Amino acid sequence: MPVLIKSSLAPWLSVPNGTTAIDFYKRAFGASEVYHLDDPGGGVVSRLEIDGGEFWLSGSIGDAGNSAPAPPDPSVRMIWTVADPDPAFARAIAAGASVVFPVSEGYGWRVGRLVDPFGHHWEIGHPLE
Repeated sequence: MPVLIKSSLAPWLSVPNGTTAIDFYKRAFGASEVYHLDDPGGGVVSRLEIDGGEFWLSGSIGDAGNSAPAPPDPSVRMIWTVADPDPAFARAIAAGASVVFPVSEGYGWRVGRLVDPFGHHWEIGHPLE
């Protein structure tokens, strides 16, 4: 019997230091590592999961091919929809992220935006009823 593959789509973040990034995402967002591969050259590839949503990252120290996004804005933003964005946002800030705009209500959402230490922007919020 053929194996059925479920279609999915997940972002892949390039970071300058994969090990440091994995630690940050675990502390900031409560991420768990689903897959991990250490490259003999010092790099890392990881698939992380946050509340059922997955993303990949890769990077090694000094790897120019895995540099952080160029300021002021990256070409992709992560959006994490949660029941209560305030504590999730505060946890990420405490772990080392920086506020782009604080959690507030607007455009039908309660949402805040932050930038992680690797230059990736995250919006954390939920739609208002």
